Amino acid sequence: MTSPARRATALFLAFGLAGCVTGTDPVALPEGQVDAPGVDLSGEAVDGVEVGHRLLAAGEYELAIKSFHRAALERGAMDAEILAGLGSANLGLGRLGQAETLLRRAIAMEDAQPEDWNNLGVVLMEAGKPVEAEQIFKRAFALDNGESVEIRDNLRLALAKSENSATNGVQTDDYKLVRRGSSAFLIRQTP
Repeated sequence: MTSPARRATALFLAFGLAGCVTGTDPVALPEGQVDAPGVDLSGEAVDGVEVGHRLLAAGEYELAIKSFHRAALERGAMDAEILAGLGSANLGLGRLGQAETLLRRAIAMEDAQPEDWNNLGVVLMEAGKPVEAEQIFKRAFALDNGESVEIRDNLRLALAKSENSATNGVQTDDYKLVRRGSSAFLIRQTP
């Protein structure tokens, strides 16, 4: 009589080896090819800014900074989108001074977007400058025509914080960092 452990091992091996039968592989390699296909060197690379935004979404801030720097080299200049991305990555790393400097440079450029103004407002709130942050959120809201839910929520929170700070000191630190594209980042201050 066999032990339960031996029976379990035998069943595991039987089911595990069942998938090794030749001719049943749904992703069979072309005849004569023994390795997986290589990299298509003639293909187009993904834009460094897009990679930077993806890395920001994944919380990989140091890698995002490197990607934005590479994108600046490829483009030959630091435009508002790259500066805003660098500022957002620095905010994620807790480098508020660097983030503020980069985002101020971004909003000073012609191609600055409402998201850049919003993200500067988030930095200012995190840095304890609520009055200036409120003004920045108002500007972002106006530039966006009130279309972004995240910017509207940030403005609402900043206004509530400024009203409550004079009376009872209620803290609401759920400000959203917004990127150009489809992802939004939520920045929360730890207690």
